[in-house]
Amino acid sequence: MSLRMLLAILIAANVVTAVMVVHARHQHRQLFVELTRLEKARDALNIEFGRLQLEQATWAESNRIDQIARDRLGMKFPEAAEIVVVRP
Repeated sequence: MSLRMLLAILIAANVVTAVMVVHARHQHRQLFVELTRLEKARDALNIEFGRLQLEQATWAESNRIDQIARDRLGMKFPEAAEIVVVRP
């Protein structure tokens, strides 16, 4: 193998390596942009989840449920005379 052939092979290998490095960096940038987008989406979902948990706690508050039962359904606590204890 001549020196020129070896030099041509080394130059070609160097060019191929350089192109592969550029491709790898481009792919890294694309993946980083995707990661950033997904992290923002995750943060937005975490905020929404916290808001929904707070809303659920508000809707499930016992005072609110008691008030709705009284107002909308006409429910009330039974009087002492209306309570019957059933024993086995």
